[in-house]
Amino acid sequence: MESRKKIAIVIPAYNEEDNVEIAYKRLKEVLDSTNYDYELIFVDDGSKDNTLSKLLELYEKDKKVKVISLSRNFGKEIALSAGLDYADADAVIPFDVDLQDPPEVIPKLIAKFEEGYDVVNAVRIKREGETFFKRFTSKAFYKIINILSDIEIPQDAGDFRLISKAALNAVKQIRERKRFMKGIFAWVGFKTTSVYYERAPRHAGKTKWNYLKLIDLAIEGITSFSIAPLRLASLLGLFVSFVAFLYAMWIIIQKLVYGNPVKGYPSIMVAILFLGGVQLITIGIIGEYVGRIYEEVKQRPLYIVKTIWDKDDKEEI
Repeated sequence: MESRKKIAIVIPAYNEEDNVEIAYKRLKEVLDSTNYDYELIFVDDGSKDNTLSKLLELYEKDKKVKVISLSRNFGKEIALSAGLDYADADAVIPFDVDLQDPPEVIPKLIAKFEEGYDVVNAVRIKREGETFFKRFTSKAFYKIINILSDIEIPQDAGDFRLISKAALNAVKQIRERKRFMKGIFAWVGFKTTSVYYERAPRHAGKTKWNYLKLIDLAIEGITSFSIAPLRLASLLGLFVSFVAFLYAMWIIIQKLVYGNPVKGYPSIMVAILFLGGVQLITIGIIGEYVGRIYEEVKQRPLYIVKTIWDKDDKEEI
């Protein structure tokens, strides 16, 4: 008999003790209704609550559950990467344990996979439980990054998607330290399509993504997939220099022809502050890229695995 194809669900979790069990139940109910074998790979990203204990309870009663415990909190992008590294299936689906992305969409992803697509993006047509400001800034970010980058990153598509084994193997080859997974998924290419769904509010708990973290993620995304900010800084410097040169020539001509005195303190201060601001912005942009180089050349591992619970094997690192 031909063996069934296998789906791996990768689920990063950080302080999600109230969501783990309900997420497991809903995922299991959906996956049991398919004709696929499956495994649930939970990645505990250094949780400080009872998340790991809850995951181990699931592991004890269901051998389809694999638990990976990281040595500390590395962040969602790294935790997701760890889960993908340990996934071995015909297709993999990253999934958020907060249930904002409903498991009931998974059969739609699988249907497109069976049609021959390697990447099936789950695109949100409605985002319940999010403020107008967050929705606005999210759309603005995707428009900006798609203007600056050569890679088209689908708007309103998070990490929730299906990735074939071929595409997954390509993603695993990318080992950069500063990771923007949505961009990485788009960068590898392959035959891609989308399904659409309405995103639900968070089931329980509070989001770990405050605006400062979202800004940091946006900067990571832009600097990971575009050098346009460096070019813009150079163009801005040339433009300011050209305007300053014209202004200087105008002052000299005024002095020679009309004998007008050189402008006084206010105009000098405005010019100094403006040019100083431009210089600081340019240095900051350069610093972002230099910082990325610094992180990469250290060649540290992406993450450290503390313990893995996988079927009958228990590995401690």
